[in-house]
Amino acid sequence: MSEYFAHKSAYIDDNVSIGENTKIWHFSHVLSHTTIGENCSFGQNCVIGPKVTIGNGVKVQNNISIYEGVEIEDDVFLGPSMVFTNVINPRAFIQRKDEFKKTLLRKGCSIGANATIVCGVTIGEYALIGSGAVINKDVKPYALMVGVPAKQIGWVGISGNTLHFGNDGVAIDSDGRKYAIIDKYVKEL
Repeated sequence: MSEYFAHKSAYIDDNVSIGENTKIWHFSHVLSHTTIGENCSFGQNCVIGPKVTIGNGVKVQNNISIYEGVEIEDDVFLGPSMVFTNVINPRAFIQRKDEFKKTLLRKGCSIGANATIVCGVTIGEYALIGSGAVINKDVKPYALMVGVPAKQIGWVGISGNTLHFGNDGVAIDSDGRKYAIIDKYVKEL
């Protein structure tokens, strides 16, 4: 059995797997058939699951619900009160659990506070979604997205800094990594 921390006010259902050194804080609820990796952190008032898979090193800030249909890879950051959906056309009086759409957050992406992720999209590796943005279509790796609906306004590196490409078509980030745009996608060199 793994060693993780759950605050005494948190509730962990049966049939849950939680990795080493993960922390689950006040008033959070992990529902059944959910898998959470190692070294994750869930702020207060989070609901995770059921049937959700979360990788290692994921940081989930306060007031976030991660619904069935959402899959999160390693090292993803979810800002306070950001929102996921799982049905395109919800109605209180119609059951649509068989219509949940998959939402995939790729390794290292970050979602800003109060952003909304409409179900059925993939957010690429290391993409950065600005606070309050509404994502309703797939996001390229390393893309910087802002607005309602969100539009791409630039590119970011693994460090999260905006990339500035020189005349040679290469951007050098503050951490020394080099990037180029190849076939309309940013690639690390």
